[in-house]
Amino acid sequence: MQNEEVFKIKDVAALLKVGEKTVYSMAQSGELPAFKVRGQWRFSKKDIDEWIEQQKTSSQDLGGDE
Repeated sequence: MQNEEVFKIKDVAALLKVGEKTVYSMAQSGELPAFKVRGQWRFSKKDIDEWIEQQKTSSQDLGGDE
């Protein structure tokens, strides 16, 4: 994880264009890949980028053949 960018909740909220409480609850429930540092949530940019790509793929799968 050397030289890897790490985000705080507010950074991920801005990136996903959702509220900080939403990011917090998603991290807490395991929906978003996250880890804690002294009780504060942190997010690896690489993990978040991969998560976003997975969401795109799964939402396309749900759309069916239109």
